[in-house]
Amino acid sequence: MMKLTGISQITLRVNDLRQAEEFYCDILGIKLDHRVGANISFLRLQSDLLVLVKAETVGSPEARDIRVDHFGFRLASDAEVDAAARYLDDKGVHMVTRPAHRREGKAFFVMDPDGNLVEFYSMHDNGIRDDNSDVDFSPPNSHATASRKELIEERESTKSRRSRK
Repeated sequence: MMKLTGISQITLRVNDLRQAEEFYCDILGIKLDHRVGANISFLRLQSDLLVLVKAETVGSPEARDIRVDHFGFRLASDAEVDAAARYLDDKGVHMVTRPAHRREGKAFFVMDPDGNLVEFYSMHDNGIRDDNSDVDFSPPNSHATASRKELIEERESTKSRRSRK
């Protein structure tokens, strides 16, 4: 059996590479490591890589075949989770959930500009706790479905009359 120690790379297909870079670099603070041509960006967070690849076909929030279910960024404490939620909300990032206690810590979800579900979480030093009565046991996609509908409606309302179908 393998003894995996973490995730070293996540690759996302994105509609607009520069818009995705703005979200991950400018808003979240992940550093641009390097680009490969005009269609691939490597972002580095310590020893981990987030690779953004220009999608060959446009993805949309209304599509059910999401390119990645979700991925998470770990924060050092519950207080940092709360602070991150306030920061992202202030930046106008689409909040899918607000911070909620879970058995292993505290977490919330946002959507990036392409509709990818991103989790921010803390983890207790002693792992999962079963004694917490205010734990949110719902799966991430139970929250994302309504948010995707809101994004679709928002996009439809901004289209010109000629392009609505």
